[in-house]
Amino acid sequence: MATAPRVAVVDYGSGNLRSVEKALQQAGATILRCPAPEGLDTCDAIVLPGVGSFGDCARSLRRRGFLEPLRAWLDAGRPYLGICLGYQILFESSEESPGDPGLGFWRGEVLRFPHKPGLKVPHMGWNTLQQRAADPLFRGLPEPAFVYFVHSFFPVPADPAIITSTCRHGTEFAASARTGMVRGLQFHPEKSQTTGLQMLGNFVDELRAAS
Repeated sequence: MATAPRVAVVDYGSGNLRSVEKALQQAGATILRCPAPEGLDTCDAIVLPGVGSFGDCARSLRRRGFLEPLRAWLDAGRPYLGICLGYQILFESSEESPGDPGLGFWRGEVLRFPHKPGLKVPHMGWNTLQQRAADPLFRGLPEPAFVYFVHSFFPVPADPAIITSTCRHGTEFAASARTGMVRGLQFHPEKSQTTGLQMLGNFVDELRAAS
């Protein structure tokens, strides 16, 4: 890809997207902010940075007409990166919002961290990423890699083979997952300084190589 990959950042009306957009631009992408599905097909990848609750996200995506275009994109195996809630929404359901289905691309549910003495919820701050599977996204990362988390819920994939890294906060959880070019990250690469920028750079490099 001679020009910078064109990345759609889904804007479903919750949270400030600027930090994600700025990090992707620094990684070499051209950004198109999308408050509606129109324009998605002109892009090389979709990034969904989630902020808020699972139910609010699912309802807003539905209200803005994103659900079916996103499902079609995912089913076609086109490049997608879900960050935090954008990762969780790939699953079928969350105990945070019973009755509000997710995209259902991956089987499984999203659970709250268990109540344990001394365990702080939300899980907020730096923690260690344990790589479980080879992924070009992790190329060049330090060992150990520290990344930044802000979340109270975490996905439990029905198929553990999709898990590419784990982290421990009271319990071990799937910190990232991948099927083909569809990925989800529970942590925030845009807040993870050099390590996060390396990951986003790897993501952009992969888009170039896939062209």
